[in-house]
Amino acid sequence: MSFPEYDSQTSKCREVFVKKTHDYGTSWRVMRISSLIDQIFIKAQRIRSIEEKGEQKIGDSIESEYLGIVNYSILTLIQMDLGESFDDEIEDGKLFAMYDSKAAEAKALMEKKNHDYGEAWRDMWISSLTDVILSKLLRIRQIITNKGKTLVSEGIDANLYDMINYGIFAMIKLSEGREDKGQGTKN
Repeated sequence: MSFPEYDSQTSKCREVFVKKTHDYGTSWRVMRISSLIDQIFIKAQRIRSIEEKGEQKIGDSIESEYLGIVNYSILTLIQMDLGESFDDEIEDGKLFAMYDSKAAEAKALMEKKNHDYGEAWRDMWISSLTDVILSKLLRIRQIITNKGKTLVSEGIDANLYDMINYGIFAMIKLSEGREDKGQGTKN
């Protein structure tokens, strides 16, 4: 199944990831999973704050924050696979292949869920996408507090894949000019 808008936004995320890797290398490898989750939380909280206040004072766009949520979620999945490291630089080709693999897994999940849910996300407010991301972040924090153990719930990785997809959905809606004001104004 083809999802050109999804692929376009994913490509935009990857392009930024490649450029930031050029600038910073894999300095993120030193970060613990909880620290990466906090980076995502900061981005989602900023989006919600702007949605609620109706204005922003820093030039970074809301779209760039969703893009950051997508990329930090993928970084977190990679970090979960590799473990934290102070000096373990990853060769670009290997790193980008890992990124592409995680992005492909997120897309496969999206395709399955879109089949079952009928692309319900298209009728959601962008502010609802933000709230779902924040909710998933709070779930992850609780799972981390529980030392990764869940009784009946999905784990950290499942929530990260969902956040990737909600971030991409928000980027699609923003690129289509379907932005809401966060307080019940439907796109």
